[in-house]
Amino acid sequence: MTDSPADAQLARWQRFRDSRNRALAAEHGWLTLTSFQWLEPTPSPVEVVPGLWSAATEGGRTTAVLTARADEGLVFADSGDPVDGTYTAELADEESLDWVVYGTVLVELAVRGNRYAIRTRDSASPTLTGFTGVPVFDYAPEWVVDARWEPYPEPRDVPISTANPLVDGVHRSAGEVVFRRHGHEYRLQAEQGRLGELTITFHDETNGRTTDDWRKVETPRPRPDGSVVLDFNRAINYPSAFTAYGTCPMPVRGNSLDLAVEAGEKTPDPA
Repeated sequence: MTDSPADAQLARWQRFRDSRNRALAAEHGWLTLTSFQWLEPTPSPVEVVPGLWSAATEGGRTTAVLTARADEGLVFADSGDPVDGTYTAELADEESLDWVVYGTVLVELAVRGNRYAIRTRDSASPTLTGFTGVPVFDYAPEWVVDARWEPYPEPRDVPISTANPLVDGVHRSAGEVVFRRHGHEYRLQAEQGRLGELTITFHDETNGRTTDDWRKVETPRPRPDGSVVLDFNRAINYPSAFTAYGTCPMPVRGNSLDLAVEAGEKTPDPA
């Protein structure tokens, strides 16, 4: 006896949920963030890890600078060699680098809003060690929606806010995903990846009640005729739902549904 299409769809979603929870439980994944700290122009100590840290500008270029002694316990993430002296690293905006390790703490160097910052990721964080999975709505076939992709002639860069009020963002809107629900047409702007996949960041009427303030859902590349399946059962939280140290993008203006999308991930349980 073969599984019905509904059974197969449910099984695929369960595999998706298992994969998602495994990814979140990674040793230095999003559940391990314990700080977000801007680097100052003057070499200065920071919280959580030793060393003197700064962002130095010379000749129009800005680099991150770290000075530490070997006996302070910092080692480079890629080689395991001790940090002993002064070292620099240079990143472009929105880039990140797993730079050094201190015990169970990985230090991620990042540039956000053209400013250098570090994020500490501690594999001993209670948010990770107490994690048992993200709460979700039961699978709801009615939230698998047939939609239409309407690309713009050229992508549009739209200024947006992020989870960190000191960091501005840009949404590169490539077009709109259009669908109907209860007789009404809805349009959501989407970003498009290198392989044609779409990412939609949205608000809905469950936000602040059963779900976080916003979520995102991804789709495969639209078919040649522009049709695409929008499966809200695969709506997930951004890292900022789990930690105060995310810089995650908020939805672009207009990506708010006057619908209660009771599908996908709910507000995470507190650590």
